[in-house]
Amino acid sequence: MSSPTSSTPKSSRSSLIAIIVALVIGALVALAGSQGGATIGGIPLFALAVAAAFAIQVIAFIPAMILRTERFFDLTGSLTFLAISVALVLLTPMPDARSWILAAMVILWAVRLGSFLALRVHKAGSDGRFDEIKGSPVRFLQVWVIQGAWVSITAAAAWIAISTDAAARAPFGWLTVVGIVVWLLGMTIEIVADAQKSAFRADPKNKDEFIRTGLWSRSRHPNYFGEIVIWVGVFLTAAPVLAGWQWVAILSPLFVILLLTRVSGIPLLEARAEKKWGDRADYVEYRENTPSLIPRLTRPAVRERAA
Repeated sequence: MSSPTSSTPKSSRSSLIAIIVALVIGALVALAGSQGGATIGGIPLFALAVAAAFAIQVIAFIPAMILRTERFFDLTGSLTFLAISVALVLLTPMPDARSWILAAMVILWAVRLGSFLALRVHKAGSDGRFDEIKGSPVRFLQVWVIQGAWVSITAAAAWIAISTDAAARAPFGWLTVVGIVVWLLGMTIEIVADAQKSAFRADPKNKDEFIRTGLWSRSRHPNYFGEIVIWVGVFLTAAPVLAGWQWVAILSPLFVILLLTRVSGIPLLEARAEKKWGDRADYVEYRENTPSLIPRLTRPAVRERAA
């Protein structure tokens, strides 16, 4: 077993590598997505948006490191989506209806996410995810830089389409309409799922219980399904104006799917649920009869917990 003194430099080196990789990925996305895009002062607007996304995280990191707090980490991410989307649609020459719609999609999503996270931080006070890293400047900086990459890749489809040069814009077609409908569906599913879970948790009778009612009777993670549908809708709305390397925008929904199904979403929550309820027959029945992500159309016959 390595000693704490030897593991700390190793962790710092790993964090430094992660920071460099995140910055390189951001630079490549900015370079590809800027093709055929509008410019300001000769600099592509999309590239400026990506640079700003990273810069905001680094600037916010400084007081967070000094105070050794993560209280405004998640909120900074959602505000970055909002602020850059507003700036892009205002700075892009002659934005069309699609640009305004895409900006509205991201802004409304970010406002909802920001208010939800602000309320969660207010209730929780601190986030255990950061306990081991906020004392190390390099390791703490890593999560902020990675958040910059998350913002840039997730918003790429919308930001690329918003900042597309006016000459390359396409008229509204069936795909744009489908994209808007899909986005509305995703927002509705996510809002309803979160509201149902909040109401469930607010009831003292449900303390230490798992939710299996409403949308949660049809999917174990309906809120994540809604989140994925939202960004698929954004991509479909943006797709008609994409050309050449701008198709890097497809990373937006693919990245959200990967993140939620393979990295930090479902795997972590499933492991936590298994640890807490894995020895209960009713949870095992719920898990085996309820899809992990895509809701089933009919409600499975799962026995309800006795009152």
